[in-house]
Amino acid sequence: MARQYSSISVETTLASGISNSQTTLTVATGTGSALLGGASLPAGNVNQFTLAIDPDTTNEEIVFATAIASDTFTISRGEAGSSNISHSGGATVRHVLTSDDLTYFNNGVATANAAIPKSTVTTKGDLIAATASATVSRLAIGANDTILTADSSTATGIKWATPAAPNLNLTIDAKTANYTLVAGDLNKLLTMSSASTTTFTVPSGVFTAGQQVNVQGIGAGTVQIRNNGTSVLTSTGATAGAPNLRAQYSAATIICTSSNNFTVIGDIA
Repeated sequence: MARQYSSISVETTLASGISNSQTTLTVATGTGSALLGGASLPAGNVNQFTLAIDPDTTNEEIVFATAIASDTFTISRGEAGSSNISHSGGATVRHVLTSDDLTYFNNGVATANAAIPKSTVTTKGDLIAATASATVSRLAIGANDTILTADSSTATGIKWATPAAPNLNLTIDAKTANYTLVAGDLNKLLTMSSASTTTFTVPSGVFTAGQQVNVQGIGAGTVQIRNNGTSVLTSTGATAGAPNLRAQYSAATIICTSSNNFTVIGDIA
């Protein structure tokens, strides 16, 4: 049951007396909403709102309100160490914070409602991680230069791990005829092997800014690097927008600089 609190609750009075066993109380006409102060007591006894009847007197009793109908509250009696007492009409009814509420959130109480004690973490960089529903644990800081990694085999589901070295190896893909780049060619070295002239086409809509692909002509035939009619190539060479690899074994890198725009850098003519 969720506890409700309000800093703008307005105290009121009992509209009529209640016995020491009665499980409802009715406050002065039209004051029930102000007493709640914006807190909510929906049907189904899912929330509770703490009230004191006859506060600061020998007849003080703490009750938990769990429902409201107009100005009538459903209550549980004698809470927070108080006793069931009969109360007269006109008795003060006030929203209060009790020792029971403080215990509910006490760091030292092992309940789902307890705050996490500061003592849980002991070292700079420690983390709080869940080991199960509503259960937390300390994950000690990892060694320098390690990274936090998901790992379902550990109690917390995470661990500190040494990052894997990046794989900078190029995939080499041999071609023997005219070829048009596809998305899967990203970061490859494509070798063009033909005794006759071949065309290496750079299409639009395949790569994004910063991505690149490499091409080398390993055959005797000239390799022409060309656009597909909508992509735009820039380069040095005799024909800036339509470069050729200069000679056998010449190579170039084609870099996407913006949407459908590419620059060709390398041994080109």
